Amino acid sequence: MDFTSHDIAVIEQALQLAINAETKDSKVNHFREVLNKLQKNAAVAMHGSYLQTASQDGVRYDYDDSSDLL
Repeated sequence: MDFTSHDIAVIEQALQLAINAETKDSKVNHFREVLNKLQKNAAVAMHGSYLQTASQDGVRYDYDDSSDLL
């Protein structure tokens, strides 16, 4: 299942709300652990999907701006 950046933001917000509302330390620690994993994996996934998309689009243009130096 692919999550969008909006989905990840909503899940992060829900975990933050759960952390702030929970009184049991064991549950708070579990929520924080899941939140940390989500943030790390989301960063890797977003960066990886960007690289994959950029390398597979097949068209590259190299614009030379040196003409304005003449």
